[in-house]
Amino acid sequence: MQRNTPERPFEQAPVHAEALWYVAPGKLEIRREALPLPAQGELRVRTLFSGVSRGTESLVFRGAVPQSEWQRMRAPFQAGDFPFPVKYGYACVGLAEANGPSAAGRPVFVLHPHQDLFNAPVGSLLPIPDGIPAARAVLAANLETALNGLWDGSPSPGDQITVVGGGVVGLLAGWLAASIPATSVTLVDVNPKREALAHTLGMRFAVPDKAAGDQDLVIHASGHPDGLDTALELAGTEATVLEMSWYGEAPVSAHLGRAFHSRRLTLKSSQVGRIPAHRQARWTFRRRMEAALSLLRDDRLDALLEPAIPFHKLTQELPAVLSGERDALAQVVTYP
Repeated sequence: MQRNTPERPFEQAPVHAEALWYVAPGKLEIRREALPLPAQGELRVRTLFSGVSRGTESLVFRGAVPQSEWQRMRAPFQAGDFPFPVKYGYACVGLAEANGPSAAGRPVFVLHPHQDLFNAPVGSLLPIPDGIPAARAVLAANLETALNGLWDGSPSPGDQITVVGGGVVGLLAGWLAASIPATSVTLVDVNPKREALAHTLGMRFAVPDKAAGDQDLVIHASGHPDGLDTALELAGTEATVLEMSWYGEAPVSAHLGRAFHSRRLTLKSSQVGRIPAHRQARWTFRRRMEAALSLLRDDRLDALLEPAIPFHKLTQELPAVLSGERDALAQVVTYP
């Protein structure tokens, strides 16, 4: 029998939680698991929304995470091991139950997989700033990636910048770049339907064969090798092409002949797992995520959010998103 103490005044019998698991290539399950009482230093979080990171979770869904990356790719609260079965994800927004199950605290963001109820260390909970809708806060993880990318690309006021690939990370990177004074930012995408969204977020738009070259910075985020070639073609002399796509185990060919060397281009990788060296002395992962959350006050970002899928329908509806059958941007999940 559990006893109440001043430190843990609302102890009750353990409850059960439900979580999404990737169990085989193209197969998802919702599994029920016992949820113990929060340990000392933990709080229970009741999920309101989670966000699907389509690029990364599509690789997990297909079982395409390279064995060399199985450890580096682990999400903070992942259960199981790659390739399968794994409980994976990193964009949950919920209510921290500060005083027991019936007294919810303020909304928090947690790098947790898709799960309706979970315990997490207090230090892993990031309060969502006032004025930011809880559903929009699921963009925080992708925005953190975009922010880190801009640190890597080092754009400056007045630069001409092109983003190749209008997925969530590319759109967020372009939106951030467009906020730098006097920049001119163009989104390049094969899908002309992205034009209206680009304009909403402060960017111009072009299809690949109509895009202007001689760019100061080109950010590639399409996830397709053809997009990387487009990025290399659009970069100006001595410019940087920032590669933000991740391909898993798929081989990627790029045309590094032609004028690549004569234009002295820099092809640079960016990955959110590390803070750029020139910021590591001052920035922590928590500070970076807090900065990303604070940037979400722009109402235009709601245009990235797809109509929500109820948690209990994920096994039926999410495969169409992760396979690309459904053209989705930031897929939101709602919880009862």
